[in-house]
Amino acid sequence: MAQKNERNQEASVYIGNLDDRVTDELIWELMVQAGPVVNVHLPKDRVTKSTQGYGFCEFQSAEDADYAVKIMNMVKLFGKPMRVNKSANDRKLLDVGAKLFIGNLDPDVDEKLLFDTFAAFGPLVQNPKIARDAGSGNSKGFAFVAYASFEAADMAVEGMNGQYLANKPVSVNYAFKKDAKGERHGSAAERLLAAQARKNDPASVAYSTASGGW
Repeated sequence: MAQKNERNQEASVYIGNLDDRVTDELIWELMVQAGPVVNVHLPKDRVTKSTQGYGFCEFQSAEDADYAVKIMNMVKLFGKPMRVNKSANDRKLLDVGAKLFIGNLDPDVDEKLLFDTFAAFGPLVQNPKIARDAGSGNSKGFAFVAYASFEAADMAVEGMNGQYLANKPVSVNYAFKKDAKGERHGSAAERLLAAQARKNDPASVAYSTASGGW
């Protein structure tokens, strides 16, 4: 049995993309709906004392943590969809460049629907990103999804391209690289690098062939 000052990784969830106004108490009240909570920790800035946009919640059991991931991921707090996933698994996700562009989005499609739909093909390394108008917040009709593996991304392209989300058929393809004219993600070189990264360092936090861009 783990000591009280040691967080049980298997029963803990990572919570990211949090608004500055989110407090430990708010996260506790939200997460207790999934099961008994042992501890909530939101790291704070030493000077301003404000939260840093992420935190952890420990439950009494791994089953409760799994349930929290299912029902709480992409729930909006102060207008921002929070990311909730298992802490123990978070460090194993690799950003290998398996990034997809989803076009022709219906205005009613939100981040949670995209996550629920595309996570069925494999682990995502970050929340789906819907391009939104800075003023109105309305969707611009396209989004990006990044997978931890090209195998999952390939299945998503095959399974979702042309399928209906809400009332419109979406187009799904590998996204164009941010700084490479006309070159898409999913190249043979990227796939080779991803395979090497997994072989050499399967537990690395992040391995990016995209230099931080899409």
